[in-house]
Amino acid sequence: QVQLVESGGGLVQAGGSLRLSCAASGSIFSINAMGWYRQAPGKQRELVAAITSGGSTNYADSAKGRFTISRDNAKNTVYLQMNSLKPEDTAVYYCNADEVIYYSGSYYGQELDAWGQGTLVTVSS
Repeated sequence: QVQLVESGGGLVQAGGSLRLSCAASGSIFSINAMGWYRQAPGKQRELVAAITSGGSTNYADSAKGRFTISRDNAKNTVYLQMNSLKPEDTAVYYCNADEVIYYSGSYYGQELDAWGQGTLVTVSS
């Protein structure tokens, strides 16, 4: 019912910047919190940053001061501006929506813990 599609990943040199986008599609009524996670090779998936529907944000210590999460509720889109990138930021970045309310015919549906397919960020030294 709901699809999250990330874009904006790629190869960048250390110190550079990238902006990731994640657009949610479907007959969406509302989205609660959205977030960005990442998973590096051989490591567990970890939270990078999250933002509530009201705009409150939360960052991993590794992201504070370098990354900025934002969202456009009208477009059902969340962004991650990443500056001063380091080689250790190399990972697949995933978008998450913790609760999505959508229209389904004559009723509302709920999808919990929706994930995108991921976008690869590679930071070279």
